[in-house]
Amino acid sequence: MRKRTCGGCLSANRRGFLAAASAFILDIATGRAWAEPADERPKTGDLLVRVDGGAALTPSDIVADAPPIPAWPMDPAGGVTRNGSRLNKVLVLRLDPQTLGETAKERAADGVLAYSAICPHAGCDITGWSAERKIIECPCHSSHYDPREAGAVIDGPTPRPLAGLPLKIADGKLVVAKPFTGRVGIVNN
Repeated sequence: MRKRTCGGCLSANRRGFLAAASAFILDIATGRAWAEPADERPKTGDLLVRVDGGAALTPSDIVADAPPIPAWPMDPAGGVTRNGSRLNKVLVLRLDPQTLGETAKERAADGVLAYSAICPHAGCDITGWSAERKIIECPCHSSHYDPREAGAVIDGPTPRPLAGLPLKIADGKLVVAKPFTGRVGIVNN
């Protein structure tokens, strides 16, 4: 007796295999196949926590016109702080909402803004703050950014504005509303 086979079944299995293999190859190409939760970029719903540890940041933790606070996103479900990549570090600051440009206003939560802490020029950690001008400064090559205008470049060799991290307030805490608004880190073009 001859064994009967299902030609359509073989085709369906082949399609399933090819779809799974394609997804895996895409994950490898984008680095997601081996990404640890601590390495993943900030996600909608993540909380912000100080780089030096502590509880989730609230709007009242961010003093108006004070130097930005370095923070990491944290997955609230698993409690994983996304500090496995320095590209996830953000600067959190508060400015008078009346002084914010339209784009910055859309990304802010009660005047609180978050920007990438990595300069797009040479990848330096941004640590400077001009209290007088209320601008963010990169100490490596003196690039200056205007947080009121969505991280726009004021001057310096940097090619692009700082990537913003839109925020919202939920349960009294600062929460990531959307992913970064642009590429984080060194930008060559």
